[in-house]
Amino acid sequence: MAKTIRLTMAQAVAHFLKAQMTVEGGKKVPIFAGVWGIFGHGNVAGMGEALYQVREELPTLRAHNEQGMAHAAVAFAKASFRQRFMACTTSIGPGALNMITAAGVAHVNRLPVLFLPGDVFANRIPDPVLQQIENFGDGTVSVNDAFRCVSRYFDRITRPEQIIPALKRTMQVLTDPVDCGPVTLSLCQDVQAEAYDYPASLFEEKVWTHRRPRPDSDELAAAIATLRKAEKPLIIAGGGVLYSQATAELKAFAGMHGIPVAVTQAGKSALPDDHPLCMGSIGVTGTSAANAFAEEADVILAVGTRMQDFTTGSWALFKNDAVTMIGLNTAAFDAAKHNSQPLVADAREGLTLLSETLGGWKAPAAVEAAAKSRKDEWMAAANRATAATNAALPSDAQVIGAVQRAIGGDNSVLVCAAGGLPGELHKLWRANRPGGYHMEYGFSCMGYEIAGGLGVKLARPEADVVVMVGDGSYMMMNSELSTSIMLGQKLTIVVLDNRGYGCINRLQMATGGANFNNLLKDSMIETMPDIDFRAHAESMGAVAVKVSSIADLETAIERSKGNDRTSVIVIDTDPLITTKDGGHWWDVAVPEVSARDEVNTAREAYVKALEAQRIG
Repeated sequence: MAKTIRLTMAQAVAHFLKAQMTVEGGKKVPIFAGVWGIFGHGNVAGMGEALYQVREELPTLRAHNEQGMAHAAVAFAKASFRQRFMACTTSIGPGALNMITAAGVAHVNRLPVLFLPGDVFANRIPDPVLQQIENFGDGTVSVNDAFRCVSRYFDRITRPEQIIPALKRTMQVLTDPVDCGPVTLSLCQDVQAEAYDYPASLFEEKVWTHRRPRPDSDELAAAIATLRKAEKPLIIAGGGVLYSQATAELKAFAGMHGIPVAVTQAGKSALPDDHPLCMGSIGVTGTSAANAFAEEADVILAVGTRMQDFTTGSWALFKNDAVTMIGLNTAAFDAAKHNSQPLVADAREGLTLLSETLGGWKAPAAVEAAAKSRKDEWMAAANRATAATNAALPSDAQVIGAVQRAIGGDNSVLVCAAGGLPGELHKLWRANRPGGYHMEYGFSCMGYEIAGGLGVKLARPEADVVVMVGDGSYMMMNSELSTSIMLGQKLTIVVLDNRGYGCINRLQMATGGANFNNLLKDSMIETMPDIDFRAHAESMGAVAVKVSSIADLETAIERSKGNDRTSVIVIDTDPLITTKDGGHWWDVAVPEVSARDEVNTAREAYVKALEAQRIG
């Protein structure tokens, strides 16, 4: 008879998680780096007790906010290129729901994270328990059902033995290059404490490796035939290049075949910015160099990208009527988008086989010549935008330039998320190391930045992690600043205070709207807020300073390198200035009728712009 071990369901989860391993840098390491936990009545007696038993092998980290700790877990997975990940446990109710936003971030960005929220009593005897919702027409509903639409796999555990297949399916999803994304195991709180005789084999060590599917021979042949006919080819590199750890293969492919490369937000740093064939960012927040190649391209090799609207300029960027797209992606769903020729494969495997089969084929010499001139022209524009200034209220671009000059070296990781900064950083930040640019722009989630920076630091403790965040995002979520200090994980946080939601204010103006409810001065207020971000950060334990000039900002960043804990540097910025060079139209619907002449004028321009969209 097979050997069994009697454990509670929660204990079985903890012992299973600590037994899952992977190989990193030739060394076997736990695939779960730890568990973030905020305990409440729905998980403290079950998961809390279980995690205590394995705390030496599977560390439990305490946070201040459930959304924040989940963002940190998501960022850890992204910074680890999906090779390792973390779990998050909360009580039933508000704690669980606080993680939904981060689950959306993970789902959109195809990032692995395990959510373990407590749930109602499976036996229903004490119902309704504290924090339990009641659905008048469905007795099986709990708040955790909200996780279903933002989970790649969801299961509610109502009997202790159900965790056996659920855990196995969990690992399949978390480690699969196609299905990869968040998993939610909703743990009924009474069942967490129930014991079962589990097979000992469930807790045996298992080593997970990265699956690399190779392309179908017919799809490969079709892609080769298309590339050989290309006169004006372009590569679009997405996050899948980084997750596949295919940056060396991308660099070799581009160089051997003389094809310029444009990068998405997730793909930035897949090719060093200083590489002569790296044209920089593409699309709505693209460089003039990358977008010029995109507009004229007759063949586009899209590697590891979802081809979302910021990348495609809402499908109005590609203006060559004869353009053919090749979708090199592990997911058939993404590979076939916009009538692309699918090449379903791992990025590293696909690029290697494409290059081997292409042999000595190279794009026309005029392509590389154009790449040099266009890149030189763009770099001159970028240097003007980021140059030092004595302006009382510098632009975001000028702050970016100061941070870039002060940080220096290839050991830094720049972290950001929502607002106007992602657009400027996508164009202007120079990332020369894989993973040196960490942007959450799939979900564009305000509040991700500081918690995400903490997750990056946990994944890459040797790196200088620099977080750039606007005052709007800082106000939405700053609690994990304190957690970074508590855990001894040093961050450098630059807060750009433009006194409102400057990015959306600019969009509001561009679509003909009046300045309304975005900048603080244009909102319904009795007293203008005067938030002292320096004092706030200092009260949380950070070394904090407010600077009044770009020169002082550079000095403050240099001094922060000697600090023994997280540093926060605050600078006031102009909410209206943005880099005019580069960029592309973005489809934001403008009202068809309005009492404002400005809106009607914007509508006319919008209707005209729609003519450039490639439908289907």
